Amino acid sequence: MLGRGRRAAAEPIDPDLLLRAYSVGVFPMADSRDAADIFWVEPKKRGVLPLDGFHLSHSLRKTLRSDRFAVTADHDFPRVVAHCATASVDRPETWINPQIEEAYGILHAGGHAHSIEVWRAGDVGGEMVGGLYGVSLGRAFFGESMFSRATDASKIALAHLVGRLRAGGYMLLDCQFITDHLASLGAIEIARASYRALLDEALGGGASAAAAFAALAGASASADFFALDRTAGAPAPIAEASTVSGPISGCIIAQLLGHTS
Repeated sequence: MLGRGRRAAAEPIDPDLLLRAYSVGVFPMADSRDAADIFWVEPKKRGVLPLDGFHLSHSLRKTLRSDRFAVTADHDFPRVVAHCATASVDRPETWINPQIEEAYGILHAGGHAHSIEVWRAGDVGGEMVGGLYGVSLGRAFFGESMFSRATDASKIALAHLVGRLRAGGYMLLDCQFITDHLASLGAIEIARASYRALLDEALGGGASAAAAFAALAGASASADFFALDRTAGAPAPIAEASTVSGPISGCIIAQLLGHTS
């Protein structure tokens, strides 16, 4: 059973325990980048972004269609997490300590965590200017963290994520905590009980670890993070979650999101 206490930094986060935590609505955090331990969190109010409610403004649609940025998926997961864990002017401290960074790397290697990378057009593999990462379980995606080093880069990353999740048959995008930035893009805050009901449905009708792991094993309740790549003609996923996605055109994402609010 999952507790809410702390655990020693010397003890790695067990990947199965981490996935089970997500299956019941709990996730880990650290007090700072250099914190010696982690704690488990289950917010009373949960931020979610309804997949049919992404706010695609005129200016963001224009930026998407301009293809000013190149956007990939799972091209460089470790670098995305490293950027998210790095302090910046607008975020002087982060909650991602080395223990958490290592745990999500293991989940990614197992195909259970994914990243979206944003690059300058024509510079894939060069300077990464934005991105996000999270965990995929059943038909739910749990967004963990995002970063931006250029105007609109994090908005572009989230738009691509939402388009990808819509194409892949996902039902739930968990944002954990609401922020003004996320709210401007359509995220809302709901009560814990409402969140658990959404999570139950996304995991196949019951928030049990057994149901969640059945979905991961390939049951019909599982969504497909790479469905968009196949329909858009991008390279198909390859083994061990190394470079798996070429850039997806912003025009395709704008079309996928075009009928949202």
